[in-house]
Amino acid sequence: MNYRHAFHAGSFADVIKHIVLVRILTYLHEKPAPFRVIDSHAGAGLYDLSGEEAQRTGEWLTGIARLMQARLSEATVPLVAPYLDIVRSFNPPRGLTAYPGSPLIARKLLRPQDSLVACEVAPGARKQLIGALRRDPQARVVDLDGWVGLPAFVPPKERRGVVLIDPPFEAKDEFERMAHGFAEAFAKWPTGIYVLWYPAKSRRATDTLAERVASIAPAGKVLRLEFSSAPQQADGALTSAGLLIVNPPWTLAAEMKVILPELEKPLGQGGAGRFRLETAKA
Repeated sequence: MNYRHAFHAGSFADVIKHIVLVRILTYLHEKPAPFRVIDSHAGAGLYDLSGEEAQRTGEWLTGIARLMQARLSEATVPLVAPYLDIVRSFNPPRGLTAYPGSPLIARKLLRPQDSLVACEVAPGARKQLIGALRRDPQARVVDLDGWVGLPAFVPPKERRGVVLIDPPFEAKDEFERMAHGFAEAFAKWPTGIYVLWYPAKSRRATDTLAERVASIAPAGKVLRLEFSSAPQQADGALTSAGLLIVNPPWTLAAEMKVILPELEKPLGQGGAGRFRLETAKA
C-alpha cells in the first residue's frame, strides 16, 4: 500500500478526514485557552490538482470537486462551510486548482495563541511545506520521523489540542506501528484528542487496530468512522477509509450523523457511498 498525500489530495478520504479535523478545531475555539495541533506525517501542505500525481489518480474529481458542487441541507451547510471556505481560500473564484493538506487546513484555524507542529522527513515534501507556511511563527516544520515525533511532542505546553496520525502506509507493519505510536503518545498525554487515519482494505487489520486503540483509551472514548465510496476490492484502488477519534469532542458524533448521510451520494462512485459510525470497543 502507498497512500502518499500527493496522489490522493482531495479524494473522498481527504474530504472526510478534513471535515472531521475542522469540526474538532472549531470545537476547540469555544474556549480561549490555547491549543496545539501535532501532525505526525504532514506532507507537502498544498497540492497542485493539475500536477502529475493528482492527475494520475484523478481522485479529487470524485472527492472535493463533487462536494463543492453538491446541494446540502440547511442543517449540514453550516457544519461543512468552514472546511469548504478553507479549500476555496486556496483557489481562484469558482475554480478548483489546488487542495490544502492537513497542516494548512489546521493553520487556517489557529488563533494567535495557538500553534502547529508538523513532522515531515521526505526532503521534497518538507521543503514545499516550509515554503507554504512562509516562516510562520505559529507553525513549526520538523525533520523528524512521525513515529519518533509522536512521543517527543506530547504533552504540549498548551495541554489542549489534536494529534493527527496519517502515515502513508508504505510499510507492511504500518497498522502495528500506528497502534504502538498511539500507545506511546497516549501514555504521556491521555487528555489529548487523537485522530488516526487508516485505509480500510483489510477488515482484520482495521478491526484489530480499533480494538487495540479502544483497549488503551477509556471505555466509550473512541469514535470509529468509516466511509466507502464503493465496495472495496482487495487489489483495487482505495475506496474505503476510516478514522479513529480518541477523546472526541462531545458534539462530534452528532455532527457527523448529520453530515455523513449527505456525503453518500456526492462521494459515491457508481451509486451511493456508505458510512459506519460507532463507538469502538476493545
